[in-house]
Amino acid sequence: MTAKHIKEFSKNAYRYDDYTALQQDIAHYLVSHITNNPKTILDLGCGSGAVFKNIVWQIERFTGVDSAQGMCDLHPTGNEVEVICEDFESPTLLSKLTLPYDLLVSSSALQWANDIETLISQMVFTCKEGAFAIFTDKTFETIYAMSHLPTFLPNAQNLVEIFATHFTCNYEIKTFRLFFDDNLSKFRYIKKSGVSGGQRRLNVTQTKALIQNYPHEYLEFEVLFVWGTPKEA
Repeated sequence: MTAKHIKEFSKNAYRYDDYTALQQDIAHYLVSHITNNPKTILDLGCGSGAVFKNIVWQIERFTGVDSAQGMCDLHPTGNEVEVICEDFESPTLLSKLTLPYDLLVSSSALQWANDIETLISQMVFTCKEGAFAIFTDKTFETIYAMSHLPTFLPNAQNLVEIFATHFTCNYEIKTFRLFFDDNLSKFRYIKKSGVSGGQRRLNVTQTKALIQNYPHEYLEFEVLFVWGTPKEA
């Protein structure tokens, strides 16, 4: 594993009309470390196309999978692009794919999987290499500590063990800090960015207290990046 990094976004650089700037940066970092220029790509949790927009080499076929129709409608289109609006854990998904793919990729999506271990064990056979970026349980660490709520995000080391079972891989854990002008803006970001998964488990009084007493100018995030090739069965 490479050394842990902290990337601090400049204060006041956050764009309030763009709630996915961090996810875009994560996709860029993930794709920038793919060196084999894969021609056929399967993107799980493709969203509005963060991965696709960062591909700078020529491709022959790109399949994006996402369960949100609104996101699928925003994804770039083209003769080489297919977008499937379906849950990437759906038991019928594999029957809709033209296998195999050179690359299986997922950026800022697999943390929502109900059973990521089963998902990886099933999808490893679809590809010649994999690249993944996953939000982990150090994301919003201060908020969870203050609220005494358990995080629903996966643990980085547990994820590494899962991927290492199926892939010969390299990985990196990066921490990010996203700065805001005030606490209300932080919690507005959490709600609108999708990073929280839409979960709301604090009542109004608890939420107001958390907004008032949150001690940092930033929100913290931790992301596990994994790049690897499938192990032989």
